[in-house]
Amino acid sequence: MAKITAAEVNKLRKATGAGMMDCKNALVEADGDFDKAIEILRKKGQKVAAKRADRESSEGAAIAKVNEGKTTGVIISLNCETDFVAKNEGFVNLANELAELALAYNDKDSFLAADYNGMSVQEKLTEQTGVIGEKIEIGGFSKLEAPFVGSYIHAGNKIATLVGLSAAVNGAAEVAKDVAMQAAAMNPVALNEEGVNQETIDKEIEIAKDQLRQEGKPEAMLDKIAQGKLKRFFKDNTLVNQDFIKDSKQSVAQYVKSADPSLEVTGFERVALG
Repeated sequence: MAKITAAEVNKLRKATGAGMMDCKNALVEADGDFDKAIEILRKKGQKVAAKRADRESSEGAAIAKVNEGKTTGVIISLNCETDFVAKNEGFVNLANELAELALAYNDKDSFLAADYNGMSVQEKLTEQTGVIGEKIEIGGFSKLEAPFVGSYIHAGNKIATLVGLSAAVNGAAEVAKDVAMQAAAMNPVALNEEGVNQETIDKEIEIAKDQLRQEGKPEAMLDKIAQGKLKRFFKDNTLVNQDFIKDSKQSVAQYVKSADPSLEVTGFERVALG
């Protein structure tokens, strides 16, 4: 049996982030072989991941990244179990590295299969589950393409948003960030009326009718009044129709057009933890 020194244990700990005793035991099991010890720790991580499959991972970091040309953006959330881990510098750095990598992929599955320093992203997450002792996974994955894409990450990395604009006009970066902040704060259900699904519309109309019946309104009037309430729902819950949070005298659409009369919001994505 090879003699395991404290220096070797410390080297493995620094390389993997695993606990001192875990590193020592892995080196003993690997008979001092450093690479084999890392493999052993990864395998133990896989076992930990399987045991933790039913654990909540509502903490973490939601990160938005935009490519150099400002035409493509992505949001991922790297999820964990505790706020303590979510605030760890190494965890946040990993989330940022993974978000940069995610820019090259169009969906979560292909991203998880992507190469990350000689292993797949999924293998890295499994490894980190073993190292940290918490379930680590990719929660949200959203992609957005537009002539101009801007982003916003709310303090503490709890919410990240992307906004697409119809053109890269002067001031587009500020406009996109302001609208992305709006999406983070107000959590709209859709970009505009056309983006609201029929199920939501039907539910809102039915709720409005029930309220009106309780108020004693006659059945013959319910449809017309409910349609008015639906318009209010669209105003409050669709991004471009909402009152702009920085100036409630204008809608988001009006604010965007104040930068350029032809400018429009083409889409948005929002990922939130919890």
